[in-house]
Amino acid sequence: MNTPPLPDTMQAMRAHGAGQPLRWERVPMPQVGPRQVLVKIASCGVCRTDLHLVDGELPQARYPVVPGHEIVGRVVARGALVDKLAPGTRIGIPWLGHSCGRCNYCDDGHENLCDAAAFTGCNLDGGYAEYCVADAEYCFPLPDAFDDIHAAPLLCAGLIGYRCLRMAGKGRRVGLFGFGAAAHLVAQVAVWQGREVYAFTRPGDEAAQAFARRLGAVWAGGSDQAPPVTLDAAILFAPVGALVPAALALLRKGGRVVCGGIHMSDIPSFPYDLLWGEREIVSVANLTRRDAQEFLALAAQVPVTCSVRPYALADANQALDDLRQGRLEGAAVLLCATPAP
Repeated sequence: MNTPPLPDTMQAMRAHGAGQPLRWERVPMPQVGPRQVLVKIASCGVCRTDLHLVDGELPQARYPVVPGHEIVGRVVARGALVDKLAPGTRIGIPWLGHSCGRCNYCDDGHENLCDAAAFTGCNLDGGYAEYCVADAEYCFPLPDAFDDIHAAPLLCAGLIGYRCLRMAGKGRRVGLFGFGAAAHLVAQVAVWQGREVYAFTRPGDEAAQAFARRLGAVWAGGSDQAPPVTLDAAILFAPVGALVPAALALLRKGGRVVCGGIHMSDIPSFPYDLLWGEREIVSVANLTRRDAQEFLALAAQVPVTCSVRPYALADANQALDDLRQGRLEGAAVLLCATPAP
């Protein structure tokens, strides 16, 4: 059976600089390198990190760039040095797009901290497009349990949420601040593990609080409220530095606050008493390939249910604005094979 020739150009939504909306453009098709695969994209999740890119808050970004790092698609070609991921394989492409493989961080399993790392949709072109290329070593076959739309949020919201939950330790009572794409996935994993989930939303957001309860949270309230118990750990997905001392104040001694975002507003000063008692504040930076392998298998086992709102690729700016304004329940996903407007 003859495979139809690939086009010379494709449609993409590209970021050109801080504070500028994405532009709908026709650009040259990416050329596959010897260690890469060329992927026809079916869907791409919209992540809060994409907002930070558009707002110019990521110092490692390069412009112009195609955003998007929750990519689901099928391999259509592979480089000469790639002996896996045959054409037709459905794969996911996450945020970590490359690491050097030689530094101390890579050697000890912390490739997420590699100084030479490259990131999909940030300094590598990502998934707000019809096609992309990716390093074959950083792509992952996806469980059949998830279709193209519902698999997309797993590739960052799910992966970062999973890494945050592991960093939170084994505590039973876990607070989740910011109940969006990542929190709605990790809450299901935490409940499946037998933990109690306490969800913190924007003050007055009763819809988000009801959503959290439907997913198993034993309590849900505003970030200006206190739960009825002392927490073992708190995970912050909202990029609001003022929530760090607020979360510390809710922890037992020895508890931990995990900051899950790539960018956060400044943390205000707070009294040492909030930290004393061997409480900790840690950050989660990026992800590893091991995170992806473990979480994708776990997500199918739970199984995790992804709440999504689909958008046409050309409507990426609207999806980003809905995310910014808190209009989403779960995650936004771009349908990248939709016809041009």
